[in-house]
Amino acid sequence: MQNPTPPSLQPPPERSGLAAMLTLAWPVVLSRLGIMLMGVTDAIVVGHYSAQELSYQALGWAPTGVVLTTGVGLLMGIQVLTAQLVGEGRRGEAGAVLQRGLLLSLIVGVLVSVLLLYGARPLLDLMGFEEGLAPGAAAVVETLAWSLTPYLVSVAASFWLEALERPLPGMYLMVVANLVNLVLNLWLVPGTSPFGVQGAVASAWTTLFSRLVYAISLIAVIFYWQEARSLGVFALRRAASFHEYWGRMLKIGSASAVSYFVESTGFAAMTIIAGLVGATAVAAYSIVFNIAALVFMIPLGLSSATAVFVGKAFGAGDRPAVRRSGFEGMGFTVLLLAGVSLIVVVAPDRVAGFYTADTALLTAAVPALLTLCVFFPLDGLQVIAASALRASGDEWMPTLTHAISYNAVMLPTGYYLAITLDLGIMGLVLTMIGVTVLAGAFLLSRFLWVTRRGGTVPVPS
Repeated sequence: MQNPTPPSLQPPPERSGLAAMLTLAWPVVLSRLGIMLMGVTDAIVVGHYSAQELSYQALGWAPTGVVLTTGVGLLMGIQVLTAQLVGEGRRGEAGAVLQRGLLLSLIVGVLVSVLLLYGARPLLDLMGFEEGLAPGAAAVVETLAWSLTPYLVSVAASFWLEALERPLPGMYLMVVANLVNLVLNLWLVPGTSPFGVQGAVASAWTTLFSRLVYAISLIAVIFYWQEARSLGVFALRRAASFHEYWGRMLKIGSASAVSYFVESTGFAAMTIIAGLVGATAVAAYSIVFNIAALVFMIPLGLSSATAVFVGKAFGAGDRPAVRRSGFEGMGFTVLLLAGVSLIVVVAPDRVAGFYTADTALLTAAVPALLTLCVFFPLDGLQVIAASALRASGDEWMPTLTHAISYNAVMLPTGYYLAITLDLGIMGLVLTMIGVTVLAGAFLLSRFLWVTRRGGTVPVPS
């Protein structure tokens, strides 16, 4: 007798429109928020333990974030290709995408871990930080490096489930992983455990263990899912067949990876610029950026839902549905993030106060956070527009836009305002707002052009 399929994995009816998108989006958003909540928990616990340790953590997360988000971008092909196959009426071939995606996540995870283990310390030593910052940050990077492979495996599994409109298992398991992370942080960070670790390094170890729990749990869910067999998850394929979808998956993923790389290197470099201002500045900037990254998880989750519906419409060759799904995602995201901005505007000191009680840090962070509220809806617009473009076959234009905006424009402008004009982290925040206006305006215009009336949606190849 076969086990019944859990309700969270039951096949969904065919749906379209904003209501259907939001049904998929809310657990995806909560899952993305859960990912960031781990980092927020780390920052809050470490920040209350020591402002110095918080600066180590901020600088340690910068290079880790670059390789991590690049890897996640490469895996975006799993989600988009799976959705396109469903739109083409080839749902039974989705397991082939998962097989390739898991293999890709393992390869990328090992490579980036080795890169960080051997390259982070020399890179940090070259940055010219205040004495002691580079060694402290390097210790954090070297611990976090071990967590990248399980994290990327979990991303591959969750992207695949979301493309099949099964986001609930990932959401539930993310709650469990966050509880594990919180308990371990409270135990290890103060240095009272028998393991001889404390501060930012101890928090990095909790991240590693929490990511392992999440990855193993997601793979177990797929393994025991009754429908997995009909989707081809366990099907053995000849070598030639095994390589059939690599081209489509990597075409989408490579464009996303380059885009994520240039964007994340840009923001990591902004952290480096804050470090050049001073230890207090980089700690304050880490608070502001951590809040921005937490809010970013909302459009990131909504972008996944948008990509699934745009990808299905693209796979079916339905141009009006591609356009409609893209605009539904963009409009809802902008309105939602405008509401988030209003909440932060009411009490920026209380929001920043979750991270630290240090008066100097709050004095620097609160005005910057208040200004950053303008950034949230603008960033949401460009994230959804980029995702909709990739899902509709325009993979490389968002990448070019991000390269120009977040590298060629943001870095020299940020340095000029923060260092040359001595505006500190406020200069960095103003720069982030300006370049996001630039990126959002172009990507929206591009989506209007690609989905224009009388235009055609290309056939997936």
